[in-house]
Amino acid sequence: MSEPFSVPVTVRGYETDSLGHLNQSVYLQYSEHARWELLQAAGVGQAELLAQRIGPVVLETTIRYLRELRAGEEVTVSCGFEWGEGKTFRVLQTITKADGTVSAEVVSVGGLLDLEKRRLVAQPREFFKQLTTDPGLFGL
Repeated sequence: MSEPFSVPVTVRGYETDSLGHLNQSVYLQYSEHARWELLQAAGVGQAELLAQRIGPVVLETTIRYLRELRAGEEVTVSCGFEWGEGKTFRVLQTITKADGTVSAEVVSVGGLLDLEKRRLVAQPREFFKQLTTDPGLFGL
């Protein structure tokens, strides 16, 4: 199995709280950044999605905070898709320090919203298969 898609991020001082730890909401931003970078790398940018009148949506997110992050630390944010049979899919993400220590695990349930019907697309896996230039990034 190949390594999951990942992007590097440096924790910036303004992202920390009064204790010097990465603010909890920024973990969500790092995760969102990695998801969009994966989409872009796979040829499925915002313009391509909007041209199809489709928008990705996050329906649920769970974060497990395991080790603190501080300003200046280098991390990688991984991103992998897990497909089921229905209208939703899971995105599994890990935020890992440079020394290999896992700082957080983020699991999201997502879907693709038909922007005209305002309903989830029935087969998001098939939609991505047709639109992507690199299906392997989606685990397809």
